[in-house]
Formats: sequence, C-alpha cells, structure tokens
Amino acid sequence: MRAMDGTKMGENNTSDLPDTAEAPRFLRACAKLPVDRTPIWLMRQAGRYMREYQEVRRRYSLLDIIHSPELSCQVTLQPVDAFAVDAAIIFADILPPLESIGLRVAFQAGEGPVIENPVRTEEDVRALGGADPGGAADSYASTLEAIKLAKREIGSLPLIGFGGAPFTLACYSVQGSGSKDFALAKRLMMGRPELWHELMGKLTSLVIRYLRAQAEAGADALQLFDTWAGLLSPSDYRTFAFPYARRVVEALADAGKPLIYFSVGTGCVLEEVVTCGANVIGVDWRVDLAEACRRLGDVAVQGNLDPVALLGDWPATRKRAAEVLEAAGGRPGHIFNLGHGVLQDTPPDNVRRLVEFVHEWVPEQP
Repeated sequence: MRAMDGTKMGENNTSDLPDTAEAPRFLRACAKLPVDRTPIWLMRQAGRYMREYQEVRRRYSLLDIIHSPELSCQVTLQPVDAFAVDAAIIFADILPPLESIGLRVAFQAGEGPVIENPVRTEEDVRALGGADPGGAADSYASTLEAIKLAKREIGSLPLIGFGGAPFTLACYSVQGSGSKDFALAKRLMMGRPELWHELMGKLTSLVIRYLRAQAEAGADALQLFDTWAGLLSPSDYRTFAFPYARRVVEALADAGKPLIYFSVGTGCVLEEVVTCGANVIGVDWRVDLAEACRRLGDVAVQGNLDPVALLGDWPATRKRAAEVLEAAGGRPGHIFNLGHGVLQDTPPDNVRRLVEFVHEWVPEQP
C-alpha cells in the first residue's frame, strides 16, 4: 500500500510549512517541526535489492530506464508500493546530466559508470558547454517528465529529486570512471588549481540548473549527493569542494523546496558542512548520530544506520536501528535513513520491518 501521509505543500518554502498534523511528516521534519512518528526513506530504496526492479533490468539497461519517463516512474514507485516509506526519490543517476555540457556517459556491465571523453586538459575544460542551457533539456528531460508522472501517481507523498555535488561530478569527469582514490582528479586539483576551479564553476552551474528544473517539475525536496567528499583532507575540502556545494545551496534558496546536503566521510568537518545552509544535513554511519546532532546544531539531520546492518538477521538489525533512534532522542528534525544506499543483497523483508519499526518507535520519557 502506498503511504499517503499528508497533503501536497505546493511551492511554499519549508519556513512557510503549516504546523498542522496533515502536513507530510517528512517535510515537517525537514523544517524541524514536531512529527507524530520519525519519518523514514532510504537512499537507493528503488534498486537492485528488489525483485520487481530485477525484472525490469532483465529487459532494459540502466540508461534505458533513466531515459524513459515511464520506466523511471515505474521503478520510483516500486518501494512506495512495497513499503510505507515517508518519501519517494526519483529513479535517476547523477551522471547523465553531464551529457548536457558535452561529456559522453555510459554504464558498462560489471564496471559501472564510464565517461568516454574525460576532462584531462585545459582544452577539455574549455570545451565544456558551461552555462549554455541549449542542450541541457535533452540530457535530463526524461527525468523531469518522470517526476511529473510520479507526482501524479503518489499524490501527497513527498517526492525527492537529486543531483551530484560539483566535487563528486568532477571526480568522475576527470577520472573517467569509478575509483577508490580518484587520483587523476585529485592530481588535476592539486597541480592545476586554477583549471580545477574553472571546471568546478561549470559543473556548479549545471547542478543548479538541473536541481532547479527538478523543483519546477514538481519535486517536493532536493538532495545534493557529495559521495566522494571524504577523499579530501579538511583543508582541500574547504578549498576545492565545499565552496561549490554551498554555492548550489545558496542559488536554490529561492526554489521553495527543502534541500538535503549529504556528504560521505566528512564527519571531521561537520561544523563547516552545516554552514552550507541546507535545510537538512545527511550524515553517514561513521559518526555517532548524537554527536553529529550536537555538532550540527539547529538544523534537521538525516541518517544514519550502516547499510550492512540490513543484511543480517532482523533482531540484530532492530538493535542497531534502535540505537540510531535513541541517539536522535526524538528531537524535531530527525529523518531516519541509512548512512549510504541500500546494498544489493539486502533482504526486502528487512526493509519492510525497518520502516515499520521506525514508525512504531516512541522515545522513552525521562
């Protein structure tokens, strides 16, 4: 059964969110308003661990799904139909929008994403489309249409749009594929800082356009994924990555949608991360949630169960989920999520039980 928790909030900013029980609990939590139960959604909640998704993938490639609004909508709805999650997230990927500035994106079986013409030289950077919106619509028009289709299906349930943060997109753009250390990208960053900043400026403009278009298409909230930010030293993060994530957040302040900034491996710089201005800060499982809440201060927090915890027997999963909830302490503005995406071997029944457990949990009274 699809969760229909509340009413559509339209174009209002979270600061204008009415303090009523009818408002969706996910959006209320984004605004740090009281909720009847802790809201929960999961990164990669639509994907490989679900039998329904596997059936679609047997017939279509990943890019086929992303470039088909109907298929993308179908996959987006699969976990909504299966679990009582408090938000849906559009099924897409962070890399295809790079095609709008001239990069060629492919997904190779067993190897993951590949940039066929990576950015390695000054000429490569200068050749990128930059702020020219001419071809942008074609590269992600299907995702925008999928958002419209999904909103018609789920009604009042909030729908999350998302994009990659400029640093994470730069890692793939320069490296050309996934990597453990993205050494080629970091070498360009360290050796040609002026060229790196030029590249980051172009990627930042792209991300702002893409997220704004998703908001205009009907997404109720936006998430900015900075998956590889933890590869940087604190100093390099402050210099080469964070200013551009903050620029994205600042540019979208007038979009009227709550924005979540999720960066992986940045527990050592949380005090700076929160200054990006996002409504919600997502944290991974490498930092204690109670400590994260204390260090982040007056902002909504999303997280942070280790995704591996969902692979085990339910009693062990339940124990760890309870620890996350106890660390949050029932504070306004906690959104339960994993510290990263759902893993492929996750039993769907564990996801169902987790959602039910989070909704049933009530903090102990002192």
